[in-house]
Amino acid sequence: MSSDIILYEKKSLPSKVTIIGGILLVLGVVLSVLSFGADNLRAYYNLIVTLTMLYSVGLGALFLVALEYVTSADWSVPFRRITEIVAGLIFIIPLVSIPLLLNLDTIFVWLNPELLHTDSYVAGKAPYLNTNFFIIRTLLVFAIMFGFYYVLAGRSFKQDKTKDPSVNKLTSRLSAFFIPIFAISITLVSMDWVMSLEPKWFSTIFGVYYFAGSVLAALSTVTFISIVLYQNGYLSKYIKEDHFYNLGALMFAFVVFWAYIAFSQFMLIWYANIPDETAWYMHRAGSWYYISIGLIFVKFAIPFLILVTRYAKSNLLVLKIVSVWIFLAHYYDLYWMIMPDYTIKTASNSPVYSWFELSTPLIVVGFVIVVFMLIAKNKNLMPVGDPKFKKGLEFHL
Repeated sequence: MSSDIILYEKKSLPSKVTIIGGILLVLGVVLSVLSFGADNLRAYYNLIVTLTMLYSVGLGALFLVALEYVTSADWSVPFRRITEIVAGLIFIIPLVSIPLLLNLDTIFVWLNPELLHTDSYVAGKAPYLNTNFFIIRTLLVFAIMFGFYYVLAGRSFKQDKTKDPSVNKLTSRLSAFFIPIFAISITLVSMDWVMSLEPKWFSTIFGVYYFAGSVLAALSTVTFISIVLYQNGYLSKYIKEDHFYNLGALMFAFVVFWAYIAFSQFMLIWYANIPDETAWYMHRAGSWYYISIGLIFVKFAIPFLILVTRYAKSNLLVLKIVSVWIFLAHYYDLYWMIMPDYTIKTASNSPVYSWFELSTPLIVVGFVIVVFMLIAKNKNLMPVGDPKFKKGLEFHL
């Protein structure tokens, strides 16, 4: 590839996309506000689903940025800027967290004084499960997210102008430092906002389970946006089928990884048959049985069978469809993890889904679009200052 060839030409994104995202976001917020008037507790649980979905996409994307630097990958460099922009979703998370942090005692039973006096098991977890420490952990995760976003994505944005190759070497080292901190952070998110809803239950690999789903959610978001931008001429014309094949292969790998972790968690709990552990799955049996079985097909079997072929990993239409499917499958998974506790507290013990729950996908998709458009407005959609950018475009299998 000759050095005088234009590898990338910046084009302004259409403002109508921001408007569409804004409309979806406003509709979602309106539904969420109305749901608080209709059923306060149910609204909080849906807000937890929204929050954990935003955490998944934002933190998952930031992990993918760090992973590229740590592995010194070339093929993903042309897509890294899109991943960096998607990771900017983390700046919205504190906003969504505020109403939940102000009403922890409404949501979490481990803050109920009567339970603490009558249940020694839950009381024993009080040093960890208490309001002050919960808020400290939440703020700490916020600080970690913001700090590493500035270090990883911020330095990459500046590199477009400086063209400084030394940025990559230092960022690679910082990424290696970030990976274990990220592992702890995303585990804390899963334990605090999901697992502690049922404080008697615990799983030693629940953080890994949430991590696998989060990376899938982030990958599907980045893949869909990348394809749409490429098809509309906003990315380099030198991106090839092989680049998209690798995105499809990575999604396929994490679909299998998620299924492996999900089965491992279930199998070990089933085999041990300890009441405190099996209770969580028993709450997802009965009237939740078909939704639980459906998760196997929605999040594993269907995307697995689609992505197992080379053709599917290379076909842009198929990749777009499966990206949307995986994104919604993660929402399905979060609903399955979180909402049964609401039905236990309300003694209904039956799945609930109506206009209340529509607020989550509308808010999340709306935020993804609006945040992406705002961050991308004055930035290149490809990391043109990265010394590996040209090599990344020349990648082939």
